[in-house]
Amino acid sequence: MSATFGGRSGRQGKLSRWLLGRRPKEAADDGGREALLLAAAAASLPLAPAAHPAPGYRCSCDRVGCPTPARHPVSFAWQTQSTTDRAQIERWARHQPQANFITATGMVHDVLDVPLEAGREALERLLSSGVEVGPVAESDDGRMLFFTLTRGTPEDEDEWWPCELDCHPETMDEHPGLRWHCRGSYVLVPPARLPGDDQQVRWLRGPEHALPDPLSLLEALTDACARYTGAQSAAWPLRH
Repeated sequence: MSATFGGRSGRQGKLSRWLLGRRPKEAADDGGREALLLAAAAASLPLAPAAHPAPGYRCSCDRVGCPTPARHPVSFAWQTQSTTDRAQIERWARHQPQANFITATGMVHDVLDVPLEAGREALERLLSSGVEVGPVAESDDGRMLFFTLTRGTPEDEDEWWPCELDCHPETMDEHPGLRWHCRGSYVLVPPARLPGDDQQVRWLRGPEHALPDPLSLLEALTDACARYTGAQSAAWPLRH
């Protein structure tokens, strides 16, 4: 992994804002994908190649009936493979033009993963309160991802904890509220494509925003998730 973390030039910030202001399809079609991936790496998010959608809502991997199509790393060694090295990411992006990319959490950053409705409510509350919110991504499968600093470091192993369940999106129905991706987990990094027509993962707030402490966001996110899951539970008898 790159040893230089947190550096953001004015040029990079302008590039990210310019790309974010364009339509996702347009950016992907003219090379914006690579620029966005490099911007994420420059913000210290370690990346590794992932699968991509195949015709018929299938996955590009060879697994029959893949339970997480287009949402998982290509290599089982994704944790050690993940990097912020610009040259390596350029090679991957150019040699695998359809590939999605994941970012491994728990090294430099964590991700607080919440239902989309709860995330929108919390984001509005946080911004109106003047809280420093970092990068935020929105996924068309109904989730919002808040990127934060990690709560653990290699020198402080007791602060790290695994979240194996978070590596398996097929368990989402069992975890409808907040999921904390930390050591041993990953998320798709924008821009990414999901199975279905124009289904994507995109930045709402780009990687030029500094990573905040997760605890500064946690109360707003957990409150919003509690209201969301309460509303879902109340509606459950009406659906069955």
